[in-house]
Parts: sequence; structure tokens; C-alpha cells
Amino acid sequence: MTATDTVQLSRDVEASIVPVGTKVTLSQGEEARITQELGGSYTVIVNGNMFRIDGKDADALGKEAKATSIRAGTDKPATAEEVEKHIWEQMRTVFDPEIPVNIVDLGLIYDCVVEPIPDGDYRAKVKMTLTAPGCGMGPVLQQDVQNKLLCIEEIDEAEVELVWDPPWNQNMMTEAAKLQLGMM
Repeated sequence: MTATDTVQLSRDVEASIVPVGTKVTLSQGEEARITQELGGSYTVIVNGNMFRIDGKDADALGKEAKATSIRAGTDKPATAEEVEKHIWEQMRTVFDPEIPVNIVDLGLIYDCVVEPIPDGDYRAKVKMTLTAPGCGMGPVLQQDVQNKLLCIEEIDEAEVELVWDPPWNQNMMTEAAKLQLGMM
């Protein structure tokens, strides 16, 4: 969902500068233009600069705060395949703050492995990349993926590794992503 609401911040709120990822505090009363509302976070323009605000802080924008924990359900999946399906669903809720396409359809996820661990739950290992190696939002996106995985009841451990081989290119995007970005 793309938004274009202009709002006044109702309180001080932590945000990340896009694209460098540096954490800053935006002050109560500042005017923010919401440019993107996807995957539980918001991309806003304040004083000509772009920032990302987590969904848990949506109330500062006059929006309903969104829970960051999304449960896979009350019944434990019996197989690693079912857990992996939930992992892919969760990763599809992670969006680059500058691009309105999820990271799976952008082709940024290279590998996903689900392994059983002794207590009956699972470990998830994900290899991902970025559209550009110097992207300052890389650690933010990496942490977003890890947080989404740990929200799945059956995942007790999650490792998300940034890799650069093979280098990402536009051919790794799904047709749907290319269509959405006007590349087809």
C-alpha cells in the first residue's frame, strides 16, 4: 500500500535515515509526509529527508500501531516444509523503504534452510543480499528478516547472513515485481 498522507508527529519517535540506516529522533510537531506503508513500517519525508518508522511507532503518525510479532498460528506445523512455508510468507512482509516491493519478489533472498533442533522446534538460516553493496539500510533489512522469523512460534533460532555472491541484478526479480516497478 502506498500512502501520501501528511501528518504532524504526535510525539517524538525513533526513525532510520534512508538509505544510510542511521537512527535519529524525529520531534513531536514536525510535519511528515507518508510515502509508503508496507510490511508494517512507514517511509516518511520530513524536512526533505526520507526516514523509516517501525510499525510499533505508528501512533506517532496518527495510525494504529501494528504488532511486530506475527504468529504462524496456534497449531505447531508438523514438518520443516510447513515451517519453511511460513518463513517465506514472513519474508514477503519485509520491504525496502525505497522500493514498494517485498524482498522476496525483489530476488534478495538467496537461500532458506530449516533445521530441527533438539527441543522439537527449528532453526532458520537465510542468506540474503541487497540491491547495492553500499546500502546503509542493509543491517536494518537484515534485522527485519530476523525479527520476522523469530515471530514464528516454531523458530527458536534465526541466522540471517548478508552475502554478495552472486551479485544481485534486476533479472533476479519476479515478473510481478518487474511489472509493479514498470519494468515490463
